[in-house]
Amino acid sequence: MTGFSSLRRRGLLAGLAGLGLARAAPAQAGQQAGQRHEWHFVAAEREARLLGPEGPASRIWSYTDGLLPVLRIRQGDSIRAVLENRLPEHTTIHWHGVRGPNAMDGVQYVTQPPVEPGQSFTYDLTPPDTGTFFLHPHCNEPGQVGRGLAAVLVVEGDEAELADADIVLAVKDWRLAGDGAWLPFVTPQGAGRAGTFGTRRAVNGRPDFSATVPAHGDVRLRLLNLDATRTLTPRVEGAEAVVIATDGNALLPPAPLEGWRVGAAMRLDLLLRAPAAGGTVTLHDDFSRTPWPIARLTAAPSTRPPRPFAPRGLRPGRVPRADLARAERLPFAFSASLGLPGTAPGDIAGLPPEDPFAQVLLDSLCTGRQTFWAINKSTWPGGAQGDHRHLPPPLAELKAGRSYIFELHNTTPHPHPIHLHGHTFEVLSLSRQEGLPRFLADTVLLQPRERAEIAFVAAPGNWMFHCHVLEHLETGMMGWLRIG
Repeated sequence: MTGFSSLRRRGLLAGLAGLGLARAAPAQAGQQAGQRHEWHFVAAEREARLLGPEGPASRIWSYTDGLLPVLRIRQGDSIRAVLENRLPEHTTIHWHGVRGPNAMDGVQYVTQPPVEPGQSFTYDLTPPDTGTFFLHPHCNEPGQVGRGLAAVLVVEGDEAELADADIVLAVKDWRLAGDGAWLPFVTPQGAGRAGTFGTRRAVNGRPDFSATVPAHGDVRLRLLNLDATRTLTPRVEGAEAVVIATDGNALLPPAPLEGWRVGAAMRLDLLLRAPAAGGTVTLHDDFSRTPWPIARLTAAPSTRPPRPFAPRGLRPGRVPRADLARAERLPFAFSASLGLPGTAPGDIAGLPPEDPFAQVLLDSLCTGRQTFWAINKSTWPGGAQGDHRHLPPPLAELKAGRSYIFELHNTTPHPHPIHLHGHTFEVLSLSRQEGLPRFLADTVLLQPRERAEIAFVAAPGNWMFHCHVLEHLETGMMGWLRIG
């Protein structure tokens, strides 16, 4: 697994160029425009040894020959990415956290047609913000992401001072049996509670992660929670550390790490000061009963001298900020559904499940066969009119350019990381995480019975709004907003 841990080099271009997966066209002399990156992703089944180099092989799904590739661009660069589908089912690419055009958001039937097996689709966008983002499909996410179909996108250009090392830590567990075969990605017990957890914890596709960093250097850790279910509570042992970005957005001033939790699909950028040569630093996850090491770092001799740790923080971003005094408030309750099973294909028209017409009526790849969850008492799929092909009514209709405050209420005993497509919002308050400062995000973790307020400026388009515990979104806790 290469490409996840690297010392920063000035003038770094596309992170995949050296792998033959990206081509950057240089800008013309005198132009201020960024570079254009051309990527070709082939979504296909491949082989990887997720249980260790001596363990049995597993049949993964991935965009490239390398599992969980890291793509690096500079702010202002544009992307032309061709997705070629060689999987046995349709797929797309959602650019999670990127404030791109609605047509490029990658949601089947909502923003684009599904990319069927043997077909291709071209994404064309220029990410406006620096930060740490990721790519994933938006249909059968438990199965497709569960098999590894994801990538990391880093948009550089936010550092007032370059870090001495920049390390991506993509946390994602695997649902594997001892022989390397896949276990079920969805279970009724998990879907109706906190989710179905993996059996093998991993970082960057590996059962353990370690790296060498320069002694006394400043190290940026880009922590991504790509898991379907798990919440992380990061803690650094052996070094001073601060939080410098949330979901890729600068946190000013940097804040202590204590109290932060990283739900599914959330990201946290940390800056730490490496110890003297030979010293070690460990990033732990304290959420589970026994702390689990996410990464172990060892300091190697360098020319950096010992000095006080006084991080300046990142450059502020360009995210539009809501006018809180004039913002319209809208409530959203995240709850259990009535407990009734969802509509299976054969139930729609009194047809047996194997009937071809019944399969056309409901795209079961994008929906669950049972409904456990709801937003404002509305569930997805919600019956014959609720699959991706037949959108249910929007949860709300907003006006583009106006400011809104969403009042979120988790009425359940389980956590829900709530994601809003196409927007970056300000988290104004969290009733059970009161020690945290206000911060910018695209996904906010609602603890059990928690209330939160988020504020944003509405962007035009049809945007999904859902829990990012993957079983929850596919069993009801998903909807969409119409913004015009």
